[in-house]
Amino acid sequence: MSSSTKTEPLGAVRERVLATLRQDIIAGRLRPGDRLVERELAERLGVSRVPVREAIRALVAEGFVQFESARRTVVRRLTPADVKELFELREALEVYAAGLAASRATPDDLAEVEGLLDQAAAATAAGDAEAITDVNSRLHDRIVAMAGNTLLIEALEPVAGRLRWMTRRNEEWPQLLVEHRELYEAIASGDPNRARAHALTHVRTNHRSTVRQLFGEAAAEELS
Repeated sequence: MSSSTKTEPLGAVRERVLATLRQDIIAGRLRPGDRLVERELAERLGVSRVPVREAIRALVAEGFVQFESARRTVVRRLTPADVKELFELREALEVYAAGLAASRATPDDLAEVEGLLDQAAAATAAGDAEAITDVNSRLHDRIVAMAGNTLLIEALEPVAGRLRWMTRRNEEWPQLLVEHRELYEAIASGDPNRARAHALTHVRTNHRSTVRQLFGEAAAEELS
């Protein structure tokens, strides 16, 4: 056990382990079906098994991990139903958020989104999958924040990690960048109807792309 765990509060250790394992899953370092063994993870992260056990329980609650038996815990395998439900939620909430953002965004808000788009362009040019996923997630979070509705933010927060995990599978990065620029322009126009229309197109296109990456072309064509 590392010396840091003797002084770091257990809750802080648990949150650090949770964040590390969650990001490992989102980034694909831990893949669907991979087994999570407390002892091995504790050794790798330099902590006791207690925070690892608690982090695994939290990941189960967040939908990243599942218990296959009393002694076997694995990274969850996404099903078409999982994808459908999450994108239905995105369609309901993010489209609404885009309309509110068009009405409420300040010049500073828009400048921040422009900066994120620049970062996304650089990451796309470099082909950096993890950076693309991170900046695109921050861009969506910023748009939801621009809506200025705390309940809307709270409604999306429990599934934000799973959405990042899922959309990480979409590797049509140049198209994503185009769609994000168009969504930004629609919000910047101040026209809520235009913003909602672009957001709806974006969510549905991303849904098809994610299904294509996860389950194949035939499954994606069924969404059309």
